[in-house]
Amino acid sequence: MTSALLLSGGMDSLSIAWWKRPTHAITIDYGQKAAAAERTVSAAICSEIGIAHHVVSVDCRSLGSGDMAGTHADTAAPASDWWPYRNQLLITLAAMKAIGLGAKVLYIGTVASDEGHRDGTKDFVRMMDELLRYQEGGLRIEAPAIDLTTVELVNEAKVPAGILAYAHSCHKANIPCADCRGCNKYIESMEALGYGDRAP
Repeated sequence: MTSALLLSGGMDSLSIAWWKRPTHAITIDYGQKAAAAERTVSAAICSEIGIAHHVVSVDCRSLGSGDMAGTHADTAAPASDWWPYRNQLLITLAAMKAIGLGAKVLYIGTVASDEGHRDGTKDFVRMMDELLRYQEGGLRIEAPAIDLTTVELVNEAKVPAGILAYAHSCHKANIPCADCRGCNKYIESMEALGYGDRAP
């Protein structure tokens, strides 16, 4: 079955790539501050694994807010890195590409800790899956790690330390700032895995 993965190059989606070995990986450059690093890391991981890599570029900077956009967070933001409806946008754009590639399933890297945002919950994934299944093409959305922590996902996927070190999780820049929620999660996860010396 032809499958695709929404790949940002962060620890979670990178681990899904190593674990599930999808046919295609799709990276979205939507105008986020770390777009160049995410594209570079994603391309390197796909080359290492042997996955076809695709980049979709749509400039949504005028719609962004918070750390990822380099602006003040929107008043509705539950956290400084909140970009309005970002996961909905990314899944939609990746699905548009995936359906053209003949994919029947689109994997996303949602993990248990993402429930801090509504678009990281099981209900959100279920509703996005139902919406896409309702439409032509019958594409399915799957979040294989939604019940796992990042550390549990890395262990389940058996990601080698050298591959995991590629991950770029920074929300603010192409060079890790070591002071945002993405970098903090990366550092904490690497330390929990016993790879603290590989953290930025």
